[in-house]
Amino acid sequence: MNNTNQINSSQCNGSLTVLYDGACPLCRREIAVYRDLQPLQPGSTVSFADISNAAVPLPAGTTREQLLARFHVQGRDGQLLSGAQAFLALWAALPGWRWLAMIGRLPGAGWVMERMYRLFLRWRPTIQRWALHWD
Repeated sequence: MNNTNQINSSQCNGSLTVLYDGACPLCRREIAVYRDLQPLQPGSTVSFADISNAAVPLPAGTTREQLLARFHVQGRDGQLLSGAQAFLALWAALPGWRWLAMIGRLPGAGWVMERMYRLFLRWRPTIQRWALHWD
């Protein structure tokens, strides 16, 4: 299912597409939070693509397996960001989350966030099993 919701943002240059794993209960919950945000003002858009759906086209030069392994966003210019950098780009585009993006862009913060994200990825399968009980 290629769900797209648009969130207007004056902080996002062009559009941003969030590539998420719709088969992951944690990912679905997080994306639901982002989708519930109301537009602030006219501007750029954020759309959401469930890449667990085989019918959803992938960015050039990527594989579904590669994209499902980490969180990714793609800008209008085609630039693909993953991990902490992808979260920072998304948060910068969302109302109510920009403060977190600003903190994440402080010297060293992105590095720490990426290390924490990699640690989370190691535990993700276990956490997903727990999250299935909440669905």
